[in-house]
Amino acid sequence: MAPEAEYKEEEIMKVKITGKSHVKPSKKLGRRECRLVTFDLPYIAFHYNQKLLVYKGNEYDDMVGKLKDGLGAVLEDFYQLAGKLARDEEGVLSVEYDDDMEGVEVVEAKAEWISVEDLAVELGTSTLKELIPYNGILNSEGLHRPLLSMQLTKLEDGLAMGLAFNHAIIDGTSTWHFMSSWAQICSGLPSVTVLPFLDRTKVRNTKVKLHPPPPDQDAQNASSNGTADAKPVDPPLRERVFKFSESAIDKIKSKVNSNPPSDGSKPFSTFQSLAVHMWRHVTQARQLKPEDHTVFTVFADCRKRVDPPMPESYFGNLIQAVYTVTAVGLLSMNPPEFGASMIQKAIEMHDAKAIEERNRQFERSPKIFQFKDAGVNCVSVGSSPRFPVYEVDFGWGKPETVRSGINNRFDGMVYLYRGKSGGRSIDAEISLEAGAMERLEEDKEFVVEVN
Repeated sequence: MAPEAEYKEEEIMKVKITGKSHVKPSKKLGRRECRLVTFDLPYIAFHYNQKLLVYKGNEYDDMVGKLKDGLGAVLEDFYQLAGKLARDEEGVLSVEYDDDMEGVEVVEAKAEWISVEDLAVELGTSTLKELIPYNGILNSEGLHRPLLSMQLTKLEDGLAMGLAFNHAIIDGTSTWHFMSSWAQICSGLPSVTVLPFLDRTKVRNTKVKLHPPPPDQDAQNASSNGTADAKPVDPPLRERVFKFSESAIDKIKSKVNSNPPSDGSKPFSTFQSLAVHMWRHVTQARQLKPEDHTVFTVFADCRKRVDPPMPESYFGNLIQAVYTVTAVGLLSMNPPEFGASMIQKAIEMHDAKAIEERNRQFERSPKIFQFKDAGVNCVSVGSSPRFPVYEVDFGWGKPETVRSGINNRFDGMVYLYRGKSGGRSIDAEISLEAGAMERLEEDKEFVVEVN
């Protein structure tokens, strides 16, 4: 662990930053380097991926000490998170680690006016903004910043753990693999039970030269400079967590599967059923014209889809966006199985051959993704209810709340989490233009009531 840095107490709104340090792997590893591959590069102009886990407990200093010690140990295997991005003279990006690097950034803070219960609210992210680092920071900044930053904030009755992961180096599966492994070490296990598979070139070994280089500033969140050519300001967004209980999920799934297609297709999965439910009702809340188009986008895990398949422990990005598009009138006037069947077929068709073609297209003409690339009038799903977010126990109990930060939000972005109550319950964290959100909240068929 690096020695505590000199710091000057400063105030961000009401959250006081009280200290800052860096944590490295507990033992010397020497120099390590791994080239970023085609699956990683599209996300270089996304923002750092932010997560917030809130825990109960009154032993803040002990909790922080335990987290730092466990972090040093787990970074021996997950050392890429303690490194930096590098770009060579050809424009090829890699993730590099060296013992001389600073490591993971750890900020300590106090917000003792906030309780654990305060952070369990289902609305908005304005309070969360103060608890998670790297708001509005692009992944390309990983050339100059740590690839993982965290803020550990002392609450009235607990600890808020705000994390910012560089999305150009890991996806959701890798994020929660790391979090679970870190928790295991803190809970007393001598070593990580499932080691990360770190050689990205085993899944793709094509050198991709990014020209022009990745952006060095956030054009999408840039403040208006007051000039005549300033871009119009997007309408304000609202965020809301909609909690679907086990019985609500079962009701939605049963309805979508009540009249299965006659072509012998498989029954619709829980994800496909909830996906079409959200897509239809969000589209209705937007009050679009029947001839308008709408897109459903899901970032599919490709670990078992590529040839040869990669292990679940593959550490990096191994996802691709899968798009489904139709006219608003067709989606809304047909029964839900119409949209569910489109989503199901799009996901099933995204096989090794489709993945290979997508990679070749990108390598011929690299395109750095922006939010608008998710599609017109989109509902775009990130995260997954498969991730064990409420199982991350560092030794003082499971989290009371798991949320996303303000980064990578746009009109139609959805983060799905396994519900805290477990089983088949799912929390959907949705961002929408304010008027559409108000109509969605009033839609009694969307917020399923179970007798």
